[in-house]
Amino acid sequence: MKEFVEKIVKQLVDNPDKVSVTEVDGERTTVIELRVAKEDLGKVIGREGRIAKAMRVLISAATSREQKKCVLEIVED
Repeated sequence: MKEFVEKIVKQLVDNPDKVSVTEVDGERTTVIELRVAKEDLGKVIGREGRIAKAMRVLISAATSREQKKCVLEIVED
């Protein structure tokens, strides 16, 4: 899932070298922490959060067969 998110986000931002994705596995939940440059934060979130919501839907669909929940957190670097 980490590579999936990283590939999508690098296509959206102006500074793909500053994109960092960390995956933290828990017992029932996996947290994907996405860090981007401050100037790219708006591009990743999108107008009214549409892009972030779309990425969360894709992650949810990709992990639907697993017994774990996957959460995307977007963090300003």
